[in-house]
Amino acid sequence: MNESAAPEDRPADRGPGEAAARPAGAGWLPALLPAALAAAFAAALPTIAGGGTIRLAADWVPSLGISFSLLLDGLSLTFALLISGIGFFVTLYARTYLAGHAHLGRFTLYLLAFMVAMLGLVLADNLITLFVFWELTTLTSYFLIGFNHASAASRRSALQALLLTGAGGLALLAGMILLGGVAGSFELSEILARGDLIRDHDLYLPILVLVLLGAFTKSAQVPFHFWLPNAMAAPTPVSAYLHSATMVKAGIYLLARMHPALSGTDAWIWSLTLFGAVTALVASVIALRQTDLKLALAYTTVMALGTLTMFLGAEATVAVAAAMTFLVVHSLYKASLFLIVGILDHQAGSRDAERLGGLARAMPITAAAAAAAALSMAGFPPFLGFIGKELKYEGALAIASEPAVVATAAVLANALMVAVAGIVALRPFHGGRPRAPRTPREAPVTLWIGPVVLAGLGLLFGLAPALIADSLIQPAVTAILGRPETVKLALWHGINLPLALSLLTFALGLAVYVGHERLRRGLIRLEAGLPATADQVWDRLLDGLKALAAAQTRLLQSGLLRRYMFITFASVAVAVGVTLAATGAVRLPAAWPELLFKHWASVALIAAGAVMTALSKTRLAAICALGVVGVGVALLFVMFGAPDLAITQLLVETLVVVLVGVVMLRLPSLEQGARRRRGADIVLSVAVGAVVALTLLAVVGAPLDRAVTDYFETASVAQAFGRNIVNVILVDFRALDTFGEVAVVAVAAIGAYALIRGTRRKERP
Repeated sequence: MNESAAPEDRPADRGPGEAAARPAGAGWLPALLPAALAAAFAAALPTIAGGGTIRLAADWVPSLGISFSLLLDGLSLTFALLISGIGFFVTLYARTYLAGHAHLGRFTLYLLAFMVAMLGLVLADNLITLFVFWELTTLTSYFLIGFNHASAASRRSALQALLLTGAGGLALLAGMILLGGVAGSFELSEILARGDLIRDHDLYLPILVLVLLGAFTKSAQVPFHFWLPNAMAAPTPVSAYLHSATMVKAGIYLLARMHPALSGTDAWIWSLTLFGAVTALVASVIALRQTDLKLALAYTTVMALGTLTMFLGAEATVAVAAAMTFLVVHSLYKASLFLIVGILDHQAGSRDAERLGGLARAMPITAAAAAAAALSMAGFPPFLGFIGKELKYEGALAIASEPAVVATAAVLANALMVAVAGIVALRPFHGGRPRAPRTPREAPVTLWIGPVVLAGLGLLFGLAPALIADSLIQPAVTAILGRPETVKLALWHGINLPLALSLLTFALGLAVYVGHERLRRGLIRLEAGLPATADQVWDRLLDGLKALAAAQTRLLQSGLLRRYMFITFASVAVAVGVTLAATGAVRLPAAWPELLFKHWASVALIAAGAVMTALSKTRLAAICALGVVGVGVALLFVMFGAPDLAITQLLVETLVVVLVGVVMLRLPSLEQGARRRRGADIVLSVAVGAVVALTLLAVVGAPLDRAVTDYFETASVAQAFGRNIVNVILVDFRALDTFGEVAVVAVAAIGAYALIRGTRRKERP
């Protein structure tokens, strides 16, 4: 994506007179919502910093133990402030960036809905409530990524994000249901207090795998990392918001929130450590290959997500503190840098690093904001990024499992981040004469105010880290670890190993920056030699899925009623038979009851009718033989004291034989192609019969639960004034079901009548 400007970022499709029709102050109004929310969350800082929490709850589905409950603690408050605060600047930015766009109102609606969904996700104190908002973020991000619906690339990227994160969401739902069942509650505040019970349960590993699938797909961990850079097809305000404070941070939030319940095992530690480390290294290397500044930033986001995942796998307080500090650091500089790239695209006509340079004189405010954000991204003092990087190294060395591996991965990834920071934020503004597709000029205040404030906060919090240490970081760490913790942030920790690693990081990063052109060419050659990229593998998987669907449709949706019935009965026989065999539900009775001659005679009659049905050469003979089977069943009803059922059975069999016999007189003989299928039909009928018989044996052999029977026996006379329990059930207790069945029969009769009447009309001369 090296084109001068993404088509979705241009207001070319403004409707006639639309810009003039919008009131002058209307564009500011949407920004009031995130501003008000940010102010409300900021007002809760003293309560949360003091160790308190705020919880609201209302019954949602009481019968299932599901409530709509929200919890504000240190972790959720940190995310909520980032979501609402950055949301304010992004909404304000979009007002100018997409000014005059025909669908600006729709875009704002999508953006605010996305923000509300993300806030609901991080505030939810109920697993089902969390999942509902989780899926709402998936849906609203689909609308935002595919906002430029006329672009095939936008539609593809939106669909890819929807399918991948949606599949992870389904896995997460399964894990949540298992987790709620094991913990005995769907309330997160109760689940997190039962971590020992969950970790000792046999279902712990399936729960962990399902939860990690949901988190890894959402937060773009390898091998699911490729969807996030493709989401750059979205307008730049979406990219800034999605990468800094929303969507992709949802998986990180989930891992942090589930930490007290699922952490501490080898499976948790190694899964998060290895996937996080590999993701961080792979993404930081791929970032060097990019010339599109948005794509380069996108891959650094994947790197940051890998780093956060890696540190959340640890139990050490300093590692978790490093993760939370880096979360804030990354959100501030990443939102700022994405908005700056949007300014370059908007004001200079390109976001290609090879087409831009020397723009600092024409865009001094933007250049200053870019430098501040880049220095925080690279981890230079006195920015908050330096404190975060020092904490990361201290946390890496404190990880008990593999400190050397984690520290090495962190150093290499951060060194590459230093190089990317220079490429993204320094190269377009400094060095050589100004280069840009169109004459650059400084952006309006509504575009640069966000990057300036966010980058400035990175500097402010670096100089005065106590502003966030006690109010945000410490409460968040306490919430993650489930125990009171003390966190101290300082710009200078003395001369120690983390400082040495920082100096090594700067040296490696500068070396990579100097030689990044040669490295980029090498990475391009390496990529060309690969059999396929992750994105291409995804396309092949989708093509294979479509081919499988087409083949399955040709097989199952043949248009032949006979094949539909065969497949349906075969599926039932296999599914039920395999289940019975796997569960050992069938237990043959120790003593078979004595059968009289009349019983054997009825069985022989039924068997003879069944054999005759299978061997008949005409449909009329087959339906008559099937009627014999029905008569044999009616005799059994009489023998075992159910004369009313026997009468019903005889009436139904008689009517079926007569009515179907009349219709079958117009159908061709069974001889037409039937012999080739007769054997398969016989085998299937025997299999279905055997499975039904085994199912009845399993039911009869199981203990009888008379709760429903006792209820109807007691309530039939008292409530329905009837002694025939079957009739009472059909007419009173299940009246709506009976009405529905009657309606279905009536509709079928009307359809049959219309069909027969139409056939008769066609036959008239």
